[in-house]
Amino acid sequence: MRCSFAYDKKQVIQALRYHFVSRLEIRLLIIAVNVFALGSLLAYVWVKISPFAFLLSSCLWLLLMIVIWWGMPWLVYRQTRAFQHAFTMQFHEAGFELEHEGRGKTWNWEQLHRWTETPHFFHLYFDPRSFWLVPKEDLSDEVRLQLRGWLRSGVKS
Repeated sequence: MRCSFAYDKKQVIQALRYHFVSRLEIRLLIIAVNVFALGSLLAYVWVKISPFAFLLSSCLWLLLMIVIWWGMPWLVYRQTRAFQHAFTMQFHEAGFELEHEGRGKTWNWEQLHRWTETPHFFHLYFDPRSFWLVPKEDLSDEVRLQLRGWLRSGVKS
């Protein structure tokens, strides 16, 4: 099965958000920062800290959330040239092949570390930090079902 695709910027940004939020260290950071924000709110309500200290901690919380939700995905999108190009992928029982401008690379399903599915993409992880996004809108329903089956049977998680 063969498909050609180019990336949509808004969908890629959203997929990168899913990627970052799925990372354990980011989730732990968000939890810790939210606990800190709640603690500073309670300390302010019980008059243990000044309004300036509460305002400062609230601004730091807001800044960190902005960096995680908008900054990191935009930075990765801008620095990754692959999102600006068109690709062709061919899927088969043994694996998949990615082609761009006459060059290609083939991977077996066993070479994938894991995979996840988000509303617009299949995320194919080669290791915990490197992955490839396969747009679902360019795949027919039959191809999506076949691809899910190959991923479930071929990727050892």
